[in-house]
Amino acid sequence: MVRQGIHKAAWLHFRWQYVICLLLVLSTLAVYMQVRHFGYIDYDDDLYVVENRRVQKGLSFENAAWAFKTGYAANWHPVTWLTHLLDVHLYGLNAGAHHLTNLLFHIVNTLLLFVTLRKMTGALWRSALVAALFALHPLHVESVAQVAGRKDVLSTFFWILTMLAYTRYVERPGLSSYGAVCICFMLGLMAKPMLVTLPLVLLLLDYWPLGRVRPAGRAAGRKAVLGLIKEKLPLFVLAAASGGVTFVVQTRGGAVGSLVQYPLGIRAANALVSYVRYMAKTFWPAKLAIFYPHPGTWPFWQTAGALLLLLVISAAVIRARQARPYLAVGWLWYLGTLVPVIGLIQVGAQAMADRYTYVPLTGLFIMVVWGGYDLAAGWHYRKWQLALPVMVCLLALLTTARLQTGYWRNSRTIFSHAIRVAPNNLIAHNNLGMALKEEGRVKEAIRHYQQALEVDANYAYAHNNWGNALSYLGKYAEAAEHYKKAIEIDPQHAKAYYNLGNIALLQSREKGAIGYYQAALRIDPYYPGAHNNIGTALARLDRIDEAIAHFQKAVQVSPGDRMALSNLRNLILQREADRMVASLQTRLAENPENYRMHFELARVYRGRREWDKALEHYQKSLSLMPAWVEALNDSGVVHALKGNYEQARACFKESIAAEPENPQAYYYMAGTYARKAKAGEAVEWLKRAVARGFDDWDLMRKDPNLEEIKKTAYYRTLLMQIHQSQKNESNAG
Repeated sequence: MVRQGIHKAAWLHFRWQYVICLLLVLSTLAVYMQVRHFGYIDYDDDLYVVENRRVQKGLSFENAAWAFKTGYAANWHPVTWLTHLLDVHLYGLNAGAHHLTNLLFHIVNTLLLFVTLRKMTGALWRSALVAALFALHPLHVESVAQVAGRKDVLSTFFWILTMLAYTRYVERPGLSSYGAVCICFMLGLMAKPMLVTLPLVLLLLDYWPLGRVRPAGRAAGRKAVLGLIKEKLPLFVLAAASGGVTFVVQTRGGAVGSLVQYPLGIRAANALVSYVRYMAKTFWPAKLAIFYPHPGTWPFWQTAGALLLLLVISAAVIRARQARPYLAVGWLWYLGTLVPVIGLIQVGAQAMADRYTYVPLTGLFIMVVWGGYDLAAGWHYRKWQLALPVMVCLLALLTTARLQTGYWRNSRTIFSHAIRVAPNNLIAHNNLGMALKEEGRVKEAIRHYQQALEVDANYAYAHNNWGNALSYLGKYAEAAEHYKKAIEIDPQHAKAYYNLGNIALLQSREKGAIGYYQAALRIDPYYPGAHNNIGTALARLDRIDEAIAHFQKAVQVSPGDRMALSNLRNLILQREADRMVASLQTRLAENPENYRMHFELARVYRGRREWDKALEHYQKSLSLMPAWVEALNDSGVVHALKGNYEQARACFKESIAAEPENPQAYYYMAGTYARKAKAGEAVEWLKRAVARGFDDWDLMRKDPNLEEIKKTAYYRTLLMQIHQSQKNESNAG
């Protein structure tokens, strides 16, 4: 009976694990499934996907090699790049699919955290609650709901895998199990270097809950700790290498703020206050923003108060380490994992960021969950008495996180929210202006650029974007002043030079435009827009070969750039057409009675839209070869493109008389009526064309030059109606 009871309890325990996993997945989906309808955010999403020329090409051996070599976006995280490349390879630029990849990683991270804590501690429900807090806390929304948050969810996936592998290593020490720890850790560092603190967390886990440090005298304890540190030396070496590479890459990328801009005292004060602010938002997750402006200096009382609070908590948890070791582990986890991003090494202009809490909050969750469980130790029905407040807390977090996620729908919603909750928000005003401008709300956009410059008059991006808004309104002189101001503030502002070039090109100042584009390309040699537009300017100056070279460079850098590809094809065709014209004219001078050469020369002129010259040579070919159906049809098409519909119909009637069963002339005849909205006549001629085997798509393939006539939507609709009518008659028969 006893053995049967034990088996039953184990079975129930096993079954509850699956129920818990299901509930974790469903609750996470309830918060985040909405992201499948979200777009990209104009804040890092452009760097990682939308405007990243490499990522837009998708996964390939060349781009995989680039992922390991690049320091783009002031970071070295090749594994993160590989996932973005794979997403584009699979889904293109479908933002919803990219969001769902983040969500998938967040769900897996939640389940892994539950499984790992359960394996380490043996506490089913407490592990489940920590995992639920991880899944549903609003501070984690940024990492999940923004495509650029991929590095957070991906690196955390490897973080927890490393913990799980380490747990297995502790159970069964060996080279293979330790190798698995190293591999997971290395992949995590290559997803985001914030994992440099993970070896220290593993030391904390040795203390609790793994119990590898046992009180056995001071000397024995010291020896045990030194042994555990020595055990992790390979991990510390990997962490040091990753930290060094990251510092170099971020410094070269201009992401690390100088000590002049942010002196060490200011950084330390901001770090102390940020620790407390993160804790406050953990317990009361309100006024969360995509960007928290750096205040410069904090009032002394706030800095001193933050330091005092941190010292008091630290002293309390250390004092309680014997009775409640999880408090010290959770607290040091929180403090330690935030060190790389707390602002002592200032990266960016923010004071803090919600995404930085994705891993650190787990330490606070452990403190709260295990601490709450122990505080209720004397309750007779502890589990049931804790159930109601826990459910209320989780429901509140789920609701708040779902609401917070909704703000990430697009750039306008997230930056509008940021301005409401974090005033004087330079980045939010600037980026909201960009979002409004994209929606055509240009005057509203300008107001936000003005507000951004009120916060910082030397913000070059706001001047450049204000110039874009004015250019959109046709106020080119005013726009140029803002572009020049942006360059004055930041001489390396390639986009401002590019925009000045665009204004010059619009005003037919091709030489001036070329100078601006060249300046942009000196700063960014791989700027596809600058290559395309300098090609346009050069083509206008008849510097065809130079123009083609720039169009080719634009296509090489950005293969998806349809405008550059179209310009390249057209210019190559123009160059080839010039050569063909010269060759055909030479041959016609030798043999002016060659009707075929007149016809070919007419087609070249037609491709260049030189209608009169085309008609002249069609007429010559017809004078030499009367009733030539191909030349008659072509002549009719050119007349129609010029709007001379009567002459066009005369050509088509002559073609029909020469070859009554050829459907093309009937089709063209219908087109002349369709373009004048004469439905009855168009339908009759189309019916005759279809009756003679006319195939719309087949004709389009044979003669792509007919696109201008054939693209008439009304005309194509009539054709589809006729085909459907014939199909219905056939089915009825």
